[in-house]
Amino acid sequence: MLHKIVKIIAVIISVLSLVFLGGILASEDKDSAWISPLINVSYFIFAACVAVVVIYVVKNLFSKKETLKKTLVSVGLFLAVVVISFVLADSSEVKTNSGVVSGTTSKLVSTGLNTFYLLAIVAVGTMLWTGFNKIKK
Repeated sequence: MLHKIVKIIAVIISVLSLVFLGGILASEDKDSAWISPLINVSYFIFAACVAVVVIYVVKNLFSKKETLKKTLVSVGLFLAVVVISFVLADSSEVKTNSGVVSGTTSKLVSTGLNTFYLLAIVAVGTMLWTGFNKIKK
């Protein structure tokens, strides 16, 4: 039943999107009156999708304790990587052509880069380890 309702809503939204797209393409003005309603529909669809995903994820997490435990461990490990990246981050001010980047901003950018590098190293290491184990067997 829910699947049929979602299909019907998807068809309605698709038809509305085609109507808005046709209005934009038919208009010769760059600032068409069709753009604002299309953006509002996009925001509504995005919010609805996020809400549905969050509801089902939370429902499935709390229905299975094993899944909840694995998820909490994964989130904890990710937060540990972010904390390690934050500790290793450089917070010195950086001079640019347009001004000076503050130490806080520099630290946050450095944290993001360090997090990316650590996760990339873990991903490559995991792929090498599983490849090595497959070759070994």
